[in-house]
Amino acid sequence: MYLWLIALTACRQDMHNQPRYKPLAATEFFGDGRSARPEIEGTVARGHLRIDQARYTGKVNDQEVDYFPFPITRADLERGQERFNIFCSPCHSRIGDGNGMVVRRGFRQAASYHTQRLIDAPVGHFFFVMTNGFGAMPSYGSRIEPDDRWRIAAYVRVLQFSQNAPLDAVPADQRGALDQNPVTPVAVDTEVK
Repeated sequence: MYLWLIALTACRQDMHNQPRYKPLAATEFFGDGRSARPEIEGTVARGHLRIDQARYTGKVNDQEVDYFPFPITRADLERGQERFNIFCSPCHSRIGDGNGMVVRRGFRQAASYHTQRLIDAPVGHFFFVMTNGFGAMPSYGSRIEPDDRWRIAAYVRVLQFSQNAPLDAVPADQRGALDQNPVTPVAVDTEVK
């Protein structure tokens, strides 16, 4: 009976105390003396296989693309607006005119999205600039996921259209509202006396 208990505990200890190496520890087991094995050439980490060149660089054959690599929905535009307001508006402002709060406090003038050069630029240009930076603008490639960069680029197109839209783009039943001056709300005195 006692022999069975000794045999079972011995087996259990072998399973608990398996031989192992600490990361990057030396070993005599492998010929190169390293316990950590080098990556096999051509190995791609999970989630980093980027076959679609346009989606991850904004370019195809070194030319900026003028299309979105996935369909842009209303939810994508809303996410793009949210990301734009967080990452871009401090310099470019919420309307994209380049007069954000950082610029108003003395930093270098940011680009206005409403210049003809940027209106005519392919959408891949915005993705490429966000990914790699341009001039004084830093790279946001490590801070903003690729699909969110495309969503921001789509929202930039919305901003451009909003500032340069022709009158016939407004539905006929809403054109009259454009001619009316909006009423500015009056501040209400809420002070307790």
